[in-house]
Amino acid sequence: MRGNKREKHVSLFAAPMSEKTDADLEALPAPRRPWRKLTLAVMGVTLLGSLLLTFALRGELVFSLSGKPPHAVGELSRFTPHAHDENTWVQGEGELEVEGAIAYRRPLEADSYRLSRVAGTQKLWVQVRVPSDDDDPSHKRFVPPTSFVGRLVPARHGGVRLSQLRGAIAEAGRPELPGDAWLLIDGEAPATTRWALGVVALLLGFAAFNLFGLQRLLRPAAG
Repeated sequence: MRGNKREKHVSLFAAPMSEKTDADLEALPAPRRPWRKLTLAVMGVTLLGSLLLTFALRGELVFSLSGKPPHAVGELSRFTPHAHDENTWVQGEGELEVEGAIAYRRPLEADSYRLSRVAGTQKLWVQVRVPSDDDDPSHKRFVPPTSFVGRLVPARHGGVRLSQLRGAIAEAGRPELPGDAWLLIDGEAPATTRWALGVVALLLGFAAFNLFGLQRLLRPAAG
């Protein structure tokens, strides 16, 4: 009997005390979490950037998986590219216009590049690599080749690796390439673009990791 009375006595005081404690906790302001917001922002930007860069490298990725030999298109001045020629490996011959050639460089590369229009056409341009020994802004030392093997792409779909070309054209004071212009990137083959496989795999890994982290941080706590 005494045990029952004691339990009732304790329960009478425990219930109000528990309710009062819960009410006090709910009245407290939400804790500040500045690092959590920063983490969410960084992970969100990294996720978006990884996906955008993967999308920008889609051309190189598809081209690197091609197992076909280069398609001979003959004289480049007589060749008219079409939609089905985009991102294909081609071989052709032609004379390049030396006057008006656009020179530019890529980061972390010793050699430079020249973009020249094919003589006899307004639509097709060829990018050739210029070894550092022959690099001359006056174009007098470098003699462009007349036979080319490389990847054919529309100028507007040049991808991230040609992103500096527009700035080089503006810096040289030349008009922008026509909207329907095509580029033949000489020397680029499926085997030379296999690096895109590793880069895309790494970017997708970053995207998956950050997506998983965002889900964990944004998921409501259990209970």
